[in-house]
Amino acid sequence: MSGSTQINRRTLFRWSAGIGLGVAAAPLLAACGDGGTTAKAEAKTTSLLPTTTVRNIGLKPDLAGTAAGVPQGFFAYPAQLQRATTGTPLKGAKPISAVMETFSPLPPARGKNAAWQAIEKLLGTQVNVTPVPADDYPTKFSTMVASDSLPDIFMYPETGGVDNKSGFLAAKCADLTPYLAGDKVKDYPNLAAIPKGAWQGATFGSKIFGIPITRIGTAGVGFYRHDLFAKAGVTNLDQITDVDRFTELAKALTNPKQHQYAFSAGITNLLAASTGSPYFWAMDAKTGKWTYWLETDAYRSAIETAAKLYKAGCFYPGTVEMVGAQKAQYTNLFKNGKAAYVYDGMPNYLAPGVGYVDSMAAIDKSFDVRPMLPFGPDAVSWQDNVSLQNTHIKKADGARVKEILKLADFAASPFGSVEYTLITFGTEGVDYQRDAKGNPVLTKQGAQDITVPWGKLASGVPAFFSTTSEDAVRYVHDAYTKLIPMLRPDVTLGYTSPTWDSKGYGSLYTIHQDGVKDIIAGRKSMSDYDALVKKWRNAGGDTCRAEFEKASAKGTK
Repeated sequence: MSGSTQINRRTLFRWSAGIGLGVAAAPLLAACGDGGTTAKAEAKTTSLLPTTTVRNIGLKPDLAGTAAGVPQGFFAYPAQLQRATTGTPLKGAKPISAVMETFSPLPPARGKNAAWQAIEKLLGTQVNVTPVPADDYPTKFSTMVASDSLPDIFMYPETGGVDNKSGFLAAKCADLTPYLAGDKVKDYPNLAAIPKGAWQGATFGSKIFGIPITRIGTAGVGFYRHDLFAKAGVTNLDQITDVDRFTELAKALTNPKQHQYAFSAGITNLLAASTGSPYFWAMDAKTGKWTYWLETDAYRSAIETAAKLYKAGCFYPGTVEMVGAQKAQYTNLFKNGKAAYVYDGMPNYLAPGVGYVDSMAAIDKSFDVRPMLPFGPDAVSWQDNVSLQNTHIKKADGARVKEILKLADFAASPFGSVEYTLITFGTEGVDYQRDAKGNPVLTKQGAQDITVPWGKLASGVPAFFSTTSEDAVRYVHDAYTKLIPMLRPDVTLGYTSPTWDSKGYGSLYTIHQDGVKDIIAGRKSMSDYDALVKKWRNAGGDTCRAEFEKASAKGTK
């Protein structure tokens, strides 16, 4: 791969998919044998989706959430924690094995981990968690399947991993439809709070096979330095009225003599959302025609603008060439004041200690980092962060499946609950102390203990909270108040295309990304754009289109 232009959450990991897929696919298929079913283009069943119910454990937010999807905001942590599960939900159950990916350092083992021990005490059984670094997870997953050693519950790799995913799930994983469809999900009240859009992504072959690791619907379009924008004459993002004004701003933010640049790494997603491009696919409701974003004038315009800004020297040198595995390098350039904008997902804004707010305040308190918004009259936001991935339960008898669903329900407990606090901050007095405002502040041990990836078992919709910045909670809440009404739905959530499932985020996206990178970095020109589109179509893009159009023509069941 020659480098990177736009880096989004999926891309960060799917750029390494060539390795992951190559390792994973063969043993997976071999392990599934003929026990699986061949995936086919179809509309996903909606009648069996779990009934979503608002979860209220008695907390009053400082900033209200909305039914449309704006999360609640809290300026202080609840003094009195509420239970989100009942009693010891897994009392008497045999130990549960779990394998998930992690982006954090590996945690201390159970014997030295107070938070882990407290969680198991509350659950009433042992949970043998194996955290695996994200880069290694595809290989680990492949090994587990090939050796028929899947744990009781596991996360599916973000990079894909199997051509016949529906077949794999049918052969190896528990069908959760009898336990979660419709009102049955109410037996697991924290899972019942997961939005239907996330459940759609967990449905395969007209059955519920996954449990979503829920996110906020959209990941936003990155972060900017408000203090630097203000010095350049933009005190409100509404003042960026169009691409021309954005280009002027980018040039004003760039000062190579002071090692100061407008951008660190990619800006294509910001530009594409601002020009009204779809996210991956758009479907014309009247004609039934599907169009890939690379084929749209809006996306083409975004690439042309990015190429002009590259030529004008607005990118920190070398960052356009960086790949997803180098995320720490290009985000650190932003955090250290070398760039005014960086693309990253919104979940990384308020993360305690390591998020943009806390880490940049530790470097220089004058750094005023805020969520960026798409700009201009055609701006849209994308439904690109409904869930991080799904977890799956290995085939088992009904009693065992119910036990593991109780574990997932525990992991999906909402903000301010006893369970959420144990997962996020650990045990009071050991892993965290309350500050003068009553907010939990991690101890040195706590920063290590909480890296067990409990949140990768399942997750409800997050709330906004920061122990260090009330302003930051307001900024991100305000951003979502604007982003949610602009949201364009992800049409792929309702339909299955086997070719898209196997190649869309893998080999096809590699063609897409390598092509636009070459154009933006000047190795090729805009006159090569049509050839890029043709290459993508011939490599499987047209097959994906045909399958999606066949599925959507059948309609939603």
